[in-house]
Amino acid sequence: MAPPTCENSVYRTMDGSCNHLDNPALGVANSRYGRLLAPKYGDGISSPTRTLTGDDLPNARLISLVVFGEMDVPDPQFTLINMQWGQIMTHDMSMQAGGTQARKHPTRCCTDDGRLIASNEAPTTCYPIIVPPNDPAYSQVGTECLDFVRTLTDRDIKCLYEQGPAEQLTAVTSYADLSLVYGNSIQQNSEIRAFQGGRMSVDQRNGAEYLPPSRNASIDCDAAPPGEVCYQAGDIRVNQNPGLAILHTILLREHNRIADVLAKLNPHYNDRTLFQEARKINIAQYQHISYYEWLPIFLGSENMLKNKLIYKTSTKNFINDFDSAIDPSVLNEHATAAFRYFHSQIEGRLDLVSELRSVLGSLRLSDWMNRPSIIEVGDNFDSLTRGHSTQPEELTDINFDREIKHFLLRRNMPFGSDLRAIDIQRNRDHGLASYNDLREFCGVKRANRWEDYSDLIELDVIEKMKTLYASHEDVDLTVGGAVEAHVAGALAGPTFLCILTEQFYRTRVGDRFWYENGDSLTGFTEEQLSEIRKASIARLLCDNGNQIASMQPQAFILVSKSNPVMPCADIPQVDLTKWIDQKPFEPTSDTLNAIPYHYGK
Repeated sequence: MAPPTCENSVYRTMDGSCNHLDNPALGVANSRYGRLLAPKYGDGISSPTRTLTGDDLPNARLISLVVFGEMDVPDPQFTLINMQWGQIMTHDMSMQAGGTQARKHPTRCCTDDGRLIASNEAPTTCYPIIVPPNDPAYSQVGTECLDFVRTLTDRDIKCLYEQGPAEQLTAVTSYADLSLVYGNSIQQNSEIRAFQGGRMSVDQRNGAEYLPPSRNASIDCDAAPPGEVCYQAGDIRVNQNPGLAILHTILLREHNRIADVLAKLNPHYNDRTLFQEARKINIAQYQHISYYEWLPIFLGSENMLKNKLIYKTSTKNFINDFDSAIDPSVLNEHATAAFRYFHSQIEGRLDLVSELRSVLGSLRLSDWMNRPSIIEVGDNFDSLTRGHSTQPEELTDINFDREIKHFLLRRNMPFGSDLRAIDIQRNRDHGLASYNDLREFCGVKRANRWEDYSDLIELDVIEKMKTLYASHEDVDLTVGGAVEAHVAGALAGPTFLCILTEQFYRTRVGDRFWYENGDSLTGFTEEQLSEIRKASIARLLCDNGNQIASMQPQAFILVSKSNPVMPCADIPQVDLTKWIDQKPFEPTSDTLNAIPYHYGK
């Protein structure tokens, strides 16, 4: 595939190309994941990882059952919207090519009633999870097998293939660019843009704006009866769960809210300029919330400052440290192992909460996966939004909620799949280097025997792993990293923290359009940047609920005396009058990337 030719545009492309002008294909949709360490495939080329001695690794479902618990431990500090923002960031930066866990895969490796399809009849991309005998859940209904389809690699798509081991492909841009709102190509974007007033397409119902309808609801919302609402967005996973659909809707409404204000402030702007300016502001607010409000909870502020992910800036300073030598590609170790650890935060009960913050009722998560219509019933949109910003997320630990451990995507069946087992299987599908390898890469002493893991892992967990793995060298990264003691001030142990820190450094410093870069063509003015720095998750929820009138100022953190619920009017707001543009301009070309050259100078 020929690399794109680039014009030096004010705005990002849709597919991520031309962010690095000297290497235009970096970070684009449908490209390879990056890696910190060389893959360890069973055959050295592409087959799933095996033990050091060439045997099968222990069963992924068995590890999920033996090593990981399912206790319900609420987090004492952080709200459920914290977990939900994490899923937004994940979907923005990564989607394995060739299928997603968000919905039923067209490739079947098991029959609908959970029987294994014979290997000579099953597609070659099948790598099903075999259910062990006497499984506490699945043996009740005779399930023998959980569907699992391997991710597409550069070897599957010949035009990308270079010699060497297979590398998995990601279907979305690796940048923090709200591609899940806007799409990953001009074509995808044109399906969801209104092409008037700079707005995105919406459906108006009951006086509120909702995402437009999916064009193939029976596939996208396979759990919903015909006729129920099913959404289309810039990302096909939008319908996966109610909280995700709500944040998608809120980010879409925010785009249109900004476009409407800019249209009043700059009546001379055409649709394209309004669209691109609103998109640019929406992405900037999202980047600010993600790095200054959300990531410090996960990675720790001190760690982020020390590693230059964020700076102690005054409100006006630019941070001009874009580095064209930094590859912004999403790391396989991040997307497939470290970031998935936060599945531990998922709560299987979604509370409906009133304006006075009393619980009105709750939903069972597995009842509403791929069935988003529930968010439009009654006052549920606001009640669920308040619920997510009021109820605690699950503690980040070795427990994974039963709703995702036995009931994932169950539709109308008694049981579903196991997200933790899928995470472990995906680790092997992608041939990730071992836990011990990454531990050493991250500066922790390499373990020479099981006991050496006790510096970071509790002895009872080591004993459980010893009953499953033949050698301490065989422990999967997804498993070992998830059982380490956390670093003080962070929600992960040293190995995962190192991977997460490396990823989010690359995501920022490898992005020429990062909102804090004061480039005269692509950046904001100092006055505009100081406004962007007022953005918060609380303000985003206030501005884009149906009738949310109050919120705690730090909505990722539980309500308390120091973080009380207050009227939305008291929460700081980005002043868009700083975007009044005195100089009308003529678009230089009829492309999506029309350049108002005077912009920001």
